Amino acid sequence: MRDTNYNQLDELCDRGICIIIPTYNNEKTIVEVVQRAMEQCRDVIVVNDGSTDATTELLHAVKGITLVEYDNNKGKGKALQLGFRKALEMGFSYAITLDADNQHYPEDIPVLLEANKKYPGCFVLGRRNLSGVERSFGSKFANVFSNFWFCVQTLQYVPDTQTGYRLYPLHKLYGINGLTSRYEAELELLVFGAWRGVKIVSVPVRVYYPPREERVSHFRPGKDFFRISVLNTFLCLLALVYGWPLAAWRGLRILVSTLLALLFFLVGTLLVITPFSLCYVALSKVVKLDFSAIRKLLHVFGSLTVRMLPLIGVKTRIMNQSFEDFSKPAMIICNHQSHLDLMLQLSLTSKIVFLTNDWVWKSRYFGFVIRHAEYYPISAGIDVILPKLKTLVERGYCISVFPEGTRSPDGQIGRFHKGAFYIAEQLKLDILPLVIYGANRVLPKKGKYMRTGNILFSIGERISPVKQREIAESILQRAKLFRQFYVNSYHKICNKYDQNA
Repeated sequence: MRDTNYNQLDELCDRGICIIIPTYNNEKTIVEVVQRAMEQCRDVIVVNDGSTDATTELLHAVKGITLVEYDNNKGKGKALQLGFRKALEMGFSYAITLDADNQHYPEDIPVLLEANKKYPGCFVLGRRNLSGVERSFGSKFANVFSNFWFCVQTLQYVPDTQTGYRLYPLHKLYGINGLTSRYEAELELLVFGAWRGVKIVSVPVRVYYPPREERVSHFRPGKDFFRISVLNTFLCLLALVYGWPLAAWRGLRILVSTLLALLFFLVGTLLVITPFSLCYVALSKVVKLDFSAIRKLLHVFGSLTVRMLPLIGVKTRIMNQSFEDFSKPAMIICNHQSHLDLMLQLSLTSKIVFLTNDWVWKSRYFGFVIRHAEYYPISAGIDVILPKLKTLVERGYCISVFPEGTRSPDGQIGRFHKGAFYIAEQLKLDILPLVIYGANRVLPKKGKYMRTGNILFSIGERISPVKQREIAESILQRAKLFRQFYVNSYHKICNKYDQNA
């Protein structure tokens, strides 16, 4: 079970997330903003951009922050650049930026955190609700102006490109060394990231605009509009020769990778495995043979599939800390994210059979192979398939079950059905926990394309029948507790490996 004292502060730390607050002459608000930010996150970096008022003295009195400061004002772009470098130096993977003028609510950090968990490795923008907010014509025009040119340059629509409330993946800040020094730097980061294929996600956040007479703004309408116009002209030209061709190349690469994977699957199943199985089954009617050769061929196919994945930009890693060799039968329990899950398990051993869904069992393309590999449909009923599974166990085979029953649409662990735990009890099998991470992003449920990414396959320690009964006497309760174990394990893996997403 997860530690009940585990909270948002722990989760931000575990996911490598810090807060960066650039400030210039915000003596009236900076202390409150920093203190509220520290209530939400332990790691707060403040960049003092050459303030000339009392901001410097006030920040020196605040304990627990990391302070980056210098004498002369260099602009928000430079402040962000130095803040990002400091965060990377300290080992962080993500940074949430918010303004020092009290415009943003630090209490909305959980919204950005949830978006980061759902979309790791993406830019997360806090979309401000500006309806009913009194703003100058220049401010309104700047937002529309920026949104329009961003769409032209990247062929993507983002509703609020001017927001300073963002979560940045620090390892995907392309063009950071060439950032301009003022406000337009934030737009540059988005444009360069979009060109390199970094997904941009917008989430709603609150915004506070004080009365006009209390607002602190360092925006210079004439000079800054001119700078932004020059920058947009440059970015449009760069989009023609770099941004758009790069996006087209990325799309072509995804298409080619998908076609190669499909070709490999079709050739393997229709031209190799199925003909071999047909011949083998026909021969078995003349000569007494078991069907272990079919399972060995599936093991080879699974191994080749896993070895092929790096060729299309998918890195796989197997963590086998218990040094499992599958020499002893077990009930393998695995979360279900993708069609790739089956290939990953097949690559581990030939001594494995699966309980399948009806559509797999009855498939016109590979159903014949599945049936003769002695994989059984769970819909046949446990009482019907239990004697057959017992025979397989006596022959040294592991049984693999996806207790969720279907692939998860978002990678999260679904409800566990109790059938696998009942079978394990009846056959007196160890339970061998396997956790898959990342397969849903490479080939998601209902996805049509193969994507690049990282897949982790974690093999846990066996849980004996005695230990299973100690966990819970009731099969139903046992299924619930095992699901919670998987939720916690998957959560820890996500916190660690999402930092490199």
